[in-house]
Amino acid sequence: MAAIKVHGYHASTATVMVLCCLNEKEVEYELVLVDLPTGAHKKPEYLALNPFGVVPTIQDGDLTLYESRAIIRYLAKKFQGQGTDLLGSTLSEEALVYQWCEVEGQSFNPPALSIVSQILVVPMRGGSTDEAAVEMNVEKLEKVLDIYEERLSKSKYLAGDFFSLADLQHLPCTHYLVNACGKGDLISSRKHVNAWWEDISSRPTWKKVAENMKFG
Repeated sequence: MAAIKVHGYHASTATVMVLCCLNEKEVEYELVLVDLPTGAHKKPEYLALNPFGVVPTIQDGDLTLYESRAIIRYLAKKFQGQGTDLLGSTLSEEALVYQWCEVEGQSFNPPALSIVSQILVVPMRGGSTDEAAVEMNVEKLEKVLDIYEERLSKSKYLAGDFFSLADLQHLPCTHYLVNACGKGDLISSRKHVNAWWEDISSRPTWKKVAENMKFG
């Protein structure tokens, strides 16, 4: 069986989310570099795969699929019997995984990504960080993380006592917040959130992709 092709960029949070999932599922893949700094994602060859011009896109046999959260659900289902089970073992557990996946997408990611974008991406493009926007999004994220703190005081991971897609989805953005944006106190000031972060970010499947998350 041919390896899954992942068209993406090593510093893209969405790309590394997919790569980490593939590592967890012990699936062979080939990373096809889409060089974002040179605008490769907006060129006709890539737009033929993904008309929205964002990364990543995967090719698995005849299937072409984009949107990182849809991709990792597909991978978790397709390879359910191998590697880490990322969906839980009952319908109720799976429902909680999907609930926390939605929380990440709707409540955690928007402010977290805005902070990362303002502190890291905007200056790289020659702009200057909008400190007021950073502050506003830090406040939003603190409220979300207070809810996480309560949840994680009752269970080891977000969906229960097992590592799942819900936890995995948080890895890329939180990595940048903690390691590149100087916002580690958002995590370290919350005892249970911090224990959870220390746990999930030390997984070998994650460390393998995190070491390549360099811009430029």
